[in-house]
Amino acid sequence: MKRFVYIAITLLMVSCGEKSEFDAQGTFEATEVIVSSEANGRIISFNIEEGNMVDANTIIGTIDSVQLYLQRKQLEAQQSALLASRPDIKKQVSSLKEEIAKQKVELKRIGNMLRDGAATQKQYDDIEAHIRILEGKLDATLSTLTKNASTIDDNSAALEAQISALDDRIEKCKIVSPINGTVLVKYAEAGELATVGKPLMKVADLENIYLRAYFTSNQLADIKLGESVTVIADFGDDNRYEYDGKITWISAESEFTPKTIQTKESRSNLVYAVKIAVKNDGRIKIGLSGEVKL
Repeated sequence: MKRFVYIAITLLMVSCGEKSEFDAQGTFEATEVIVSSEANGRIISFNIEEGNMVDANTIIGTIDSVQLYLQRKQLEAQQSALLASRPDIKKQVSSLKEEIAKQKVELKRIGNMLRDGAATQKQYDDIEAHIRILEGKLDATLSTLTKNASTIDDNSAALEAQISALDDRIEKCKIVSPINGTVLVKYAEAGELATVGKPLMKVADLENIYLRAYFTSNQLADIKLGESVTVIADFGDDNRYEYDGKITWISAESEFTPKTIQTKESRSNLVYAVKIAVKNDGRIKIGLSGEVKL
């Protein structure tokens, strides 16, 4: 009987010893994003609940944009009316160009007649002077029409910029998550008023999480970026699961050891934070304790 008790105690000690064998300890964290309103107005719809999965850039809610839409329609009408008044330069100067071409043909004919003595110099000079007048009129007309068209184009471009600005504001009335993740907290409901900067929800990427572990200065020589390590998630009551992890970040500055963290060197006061990426199978939660084996 004594021998049995001795063996049991020995096994217990070995088990406890194995459980405490780790190179670093920390807690699991995730990339969290607080999605805030980018528009002012009443929340028309917000169809998510805490715990729901959301896809990046998928519309999950809307803020009232009716007034913005009406402003856009008004600007479009102004732009259409403005462009309708833009002069058709080619069409408006075509008659002048035709007249000039006609007079040049006549000038050539009179020139031939003048050489044959069938026309006078005055006839030739009169047509030549008339052509110069028509060409001057053409230049003036082209200048005026070009300036008018340029002014209209500039005004149309200004209206287009206003329309683009409204499009951007209308787009910002759509509530979307910038990342794939899980809704941790929902701060607003449909029917409430939103203002720019008001938090609407908190989303976390729980699929790709990381363990923030703490290593002593003596351990830094044993780790490097990109290195694969074993991460152990501690669920309590001897429920421990191992995961493959990869070191993605090592702090350049030391810090005092957090009170909840144990280090391999019990006397170490300064430690370095290290992020270790882990693919979550759905069991690991934010704040769960974890350990690292190199």
